[in-house]
Amino acid sequence: MTVFLVRHAHAGKRSQWDGDDALRPLSRRGRAQALAVADLLEGHAVGRVVSSPSARCLQTVEPVAGAHDIAVEVDERLAEGADPDAAVALLLELADVHGVACSHGDLIPVALRRLVAMGMQVEGALLDQKGSVWSIDVEDGRPVRGGYTPPSV
Repeated sequence: MTVFLVRHAHAGKRSQWDGDDALRPLSRRGRAQALAVADLLEGHAVGRVVSSPSARCLQTVEPVAGAHDIAVEVDERLAEGADPDAAVALLLELADVHGVACSHGDLIPVALRRLVAMGMQVEGALLDQKGSVWSIDVEDGRPVRGGYTPPSV
């Protein structure tokens, strides 16, 4: 089974946003990255799409959910500052349904390191550029392989 871990797409600079950061939307580039993520996952069976409550995460995976005719679920375990162990538990749970999870740059690297410590094999560095996707293969509840797809836009 596979879970896809998505870093939210480009949303502009935090310092240039005057409102609540949780409401900061995707930029034009970010919207293009979100469509590219949906294109990347087009041929995959996706059973659930789960996102941080931040607007930029929700907007990143809405095209994926729309393409698979399912709703985006909001889960605090993917929010900025969330507990990495809780996020990893969610990712392993999502693998059973070929889930997609969208989170942030503070959580993804820590979660990836924990998955590697659990036995996940990867080639290269644990990158997490905005709009990128990790495909994580899980067997018997344990992560076995991780593959990185950089943003195409």
